[in-house]
Amino acid sequence: MSRIGNKVINLPAGVTCTVAADNTAVVKGPKGELSFKFNSEIKIVVEETTITLTRPNDNVKALHGTSRAVLANMVKGVSEGFTKKLEIVGIGYRCQMRGTNLVLNMGYSHEVVITPEEGVKITAPDALKIVVEGIDAQKVGQTAARIRSVREPEPYKGKGIKYADEVIRRKEGKAGK
Repeated sequence: MSRIGNKVINLPAGVTCTVAADNTAVVKGPKGELSFKFNSEIKIVVEETTITLTRPNDNVKALHGTSRAVLANMVKGVSEGFTKKLEIVGIGYRCQMRGTNLVLNMGYSHEVVITPEEGVKITAPDALKIVVEGIDAQKVGQTAARIRSVREPEPYKGKGIKYADEVIRRKEGKAGK
């Protein structure tokens, strides 16, 4: 029995969900509109304020929970949106905005320019903080991971780009005499 797949999704005020004949769900809300084509074996039942997903047999058991999580993220995205915060740690490392692009100076001989995907907004409140926002959880997470991969935090001094809530496991380094 899928525990996540059986959970009911509550629709907030101002959010609507429609399911087409080809099992494509379209979720509309105050922040925008998202659509996704689900497996034809997963049945999506939309009521007044709830959405329920059911499966006919255990052949699509793993897909049941995944489909429910994707649909719940779509509902949350169009109502609240998703945000990832990153921090830059290290002397001489900094970021700035150039139009909609993010320009990173991370100790390389060149600047690294990150262009956001469609539907994703990148802001830099100051030279050491980056905020990635959008309604699609996958795109926001992928963009944040792309920014972090420019210079991942190293374990000795913790220098690099890290998520704001990330804890870097530190190593001791040399024990010199």
